[in-house]
Amino acid sequence: MTENTIAFGIIGGSGLYSFEGLENRRTVIIDTPFGLPSSPIVLGEVRGRQLAFLARHGVGHTISPSEVNYRANIYAFKQLGVTKIISVSACGSLREDFAPGDVVIPDQVFDFTHKRERSFFGDGLVVHIGSAEPFCPRLSAALAQALKAEGGTVHEGGAYITIEGPRFSTKVESNTFRSWGMSLVGMTASPEVFLAREAEICYATMAHVTDYDVWHVSEEPVSVEMVVRTLSKNTSLAQRALIRLVDILAQAEPDAPACSCEHALKDALITSPAKIRPETRERLHQLISKYVK
Repeated sequence: MTENTIAFGIIGGSGLYSFEGLENRRTVIIDTPFGLPSSPIVLGEVRGRQLAFLARHGVGHTISPSEVNYRANIYAFKQLGVTKIISVSACGSLREDFAPGDVVIPDQVFDFTHKRERSFFGDGLVVHIGSAEPFCPRLSAALAQALKAEGGTVHEGGAYITIEGPRFSTKVESNTFRSWGMSLVGMTASPEVFLAREAEICYATMAHVTDYDVWHVSEEPVSVEMVVRTLSKNTSLAQRALIRLVDILAQAEPDAPACSCEHALKDALITSPAKIRPETRERLHQLISKYVK
């Protein structure tokens, strides 16, 4: 990681709308072939390394989970040269041992949404991306290490089911998700994690448990007030951990082999290059230029 490289991008979810630890900050507006991202991107430095921060729900939280332009958000980071993304999100727990205030680094995701654009590709260019392990294991491990070093109660692994929202679950839905073996319920992991893989960007989620959804008979059902209250307590932990992650990644970088996330498209493009339309090549240049000449 060189001095002018962006160490990683941060997508802040509910409760994390800015990153106070950034020095020498500047704001950039990035247009993409998929439109504008949710907010201007804030660039700044931590320990001499650049970070990029984007507010997933917009400035002032004006964008519903179903209305987030996930493709523009990920593509904007790609245009900036970001190779790693940390997603910070609020989630409901579907397990007794994942308590409010804990942080989970999930390793699996179940896409239960139905209204969202799930891929950069199509329109004459067919890609079948591998997603058996949707979150980057290496980045997830480094994130867990940073959180533990900052005193967080951290759980590594777990299945995150993404619901459409914006409403919270019914009791029968929540209990069904539990019976399926899901660990967390949230509204933003999909399609974000899959788009990051298509963009060959390492992606990990810092999932802050804010509630027990609505399944827990002895706990109050989830509410906006509950989510905001718990996240407010965890904001300092999140920011300290992200600063520590800068150091962890900088120390690991010299000896680290290339991550498989960085070559996810290598064997995923199935369309004959001769059949790809020029306008499609141009629109997706950032993604396919190293494979399609």
